[in-house]
Amino acid sequence: QVQLVESGGGLVQAGGSLRLSCVASRSIFSATAMGWYRQAPGKQRELVATITTGGSTNYADSVKGRFTISRDNAKNTVYLQMNSLKPEDTAVYYCRAWYYDSWGQGTQVTVSS
Repeated sequence: QVQLVESGGGLVQAGGSLRLSCVASRSIFSATAMGWYRQAPGKQRELVATITTGGSTNYADSVKGRFTISRDNAKNTVYLQMNSLKPEDTAVYYCRAWYYDSWGQGTQVTVSS
């Protein structure tokens, strides 16, 4: 079992930036891909970005060119850098460790127009 804790959410104006962090309770990145998901009110949870054990990344079309997923193995932390934010990015953002099927508690991102 692994615990994940997200942080970094908040309220930002459209066009602004935020960086989300997801800290794992122990070293896991050599064993599992990590993903960032989001869930807006009344919508299904959707996959936003992934990073594999080898460091390959992938993004949903809606965030390509604006969001960047990365990780710091020494800090057991995965990041989601979000630039050029839009009101439609408003959601609760979650990180997930796929191999362990573990989820964090989520962090709220609100983008005002």
